[in-house]
Amino acid sequence: MTDPPVSGPLRALPVATPVSGSPGGMLHYRLEACQAPVAIDGASANAMVYRDLGAPLDGRFVAPVLRAEPGPGQRIRLEFTNGLPADPALNLLGHERHPTNVHVHGLHVSPGADAMTGLPADDVHLRIEGGGQGLTYDYDLAMQRPGSIALYHPHLHGSVAEQMWNGLVGAIDVSDGEITALDPYPATLLVLKDVTVSNGAPAPYTMLSEYMRGREGNVVTVNGQVNPYLAVTAGEVRRLRILNVSNARFYRLSLQGHPFHVVGADGGLLDRPTAARSELLMAPGERVDLLVPFGTADKGDYKLLALPYARHGNMASAQVTLLTVRIASRTRAAQALPAAVAPGTTRLSDDPALARPRFALSMGQGRGYINGITFEQLADGSIRSCEHHSMVGDDEIWEVVNESGMDHPWHQHVNDAQVLSISGGDASIARYAALYTSAPAWKDTIIIPKWGSATFRMPIRDHGGMTMFHCHILEHEDIGMMGMWHLMDDGMGGM
Repeated sequence: MTDPPVSGPLRALPVATPVSGSPGGMLHYRLEACQAPVAIDGASANAMVYRDLGAPLDGRFVAPVLRAEPGPGQRIRLEFTNGLPADPALNLLGHERHPTNVHVHGLHVSPGADAMTGLPADDVHLRIEGGGQGLTYDYDLAMQRPGSIALYHPHLHGSVAEQMWNGLVGAIDVSDGEITALDPYPATLLVLKDVTVSNGAPAPYTMLSEYMRGREGNVVTVNGQVNPYLAVTAGEVRRLRILNVSNARFYRLSLQGHPFHVVGADGGLLDRPTAARSELLMAPGERVDLLVPFGTADKGDYKLLALPYARHGNMASAQVTLLTVRIASRTRAAQALPAAVAPGTTRLSDDPALARPRFALSMGQGRGYINGITFEQLADGSIRSCEHHSMVGDDEIWEVVNESGMDHPWHQHVNDAQVLSISGGDASIARYAALYTSAPAWKDTIIIPKWGSATFRMPIRDHGGMTMFHCHILEHEDIGMMGMWHLMDDGMGGM
């Protein structure tokens, strides 16, 4: 892939406007899914977008950020409208293209109805028809960890990949709450997304092989831009909160001349910054929180790169320049890293007394499987899939085994986990494993290397109901690499 020229300054992501007059502790947003022209790498494309109904459309290929506050009494209310066309058009898999819903990937909320309001929370089985049908969601953030990073996107089986590919995905930025250690560092939110534009629109799916491989685009954007520059001052420490919202692309991140210090993962902040790391691998659906010191940097440009990575077979992706860091002349003394971030965050250990469910991922005949079962919605409305039952309040040790020659990012809803071990893969996976098997990192999306495996300790807490686990290569989810997770609640709520 040709190295793109620097396109201009990085633009801040749009932030959704809360509805005025909302009660204290509630952030009330109004969003509409619709089709609209957007600018992608200097060209216009008719994409699917999340429109903030409190602001005009701005023609950007990036969704508004939902800001959130964690802790007791804090909530998000999302008034959602499906403004996509009300027509019977089918996609390549035979699913209707325009019905949709909303999944909050990374929020620790009910998978059914909210207990206080009775409104739906993260219920991914709901279906909202196009043509202006709507639904109001309510999310209780009482148990959400400070500093976590989440995303919102559709989760209607069979159409998820196409809708996200077309642009329906956005960030949820959860504040640090009462944690203040990172306050001195300017923060930048970076959303990584790729796409291919054909005939004035994101390219349609035309072959089943695109679902089997997972789709990567020939244009890679950061906050909707191609290789923008981020201006920093020599001496500062910059906080980068990064989300991989691509369908299938993995990003092996490296910044020329500057190491990363990880201070947070999917589910929240670490106890302290990690040692310096020269690179970091991110799969679709993963998020990471970094500190990057520029204390000794010379004035000039430094590239944030996605280095080559072979997520399937030996076919490595081409190196891509994602963003250029532009350092101005020194105007300040060098900032120091914090000694601690969230000291109460601790590592979990293995326990041979805990239940140890095993999940095997495989592919074949145009389908994805978990434990040999492909997810299917049957004609009578019932679902056939791999199923697992857990009791709220228990911990389990999950083992996920990859029986295919392609990496699969495993994602489970509602609860996050800590990684105990990862086997298989190359040197990049070894570095990934060294990070997540040592730091007290809370993860809801974990790379299972090709022909390898991962084990993680899963605390099941607070919320009963039925939710999902699946591969977060979205095409693999749509062809059946997904199962149902029944959270059985005896009323103790994890006490």
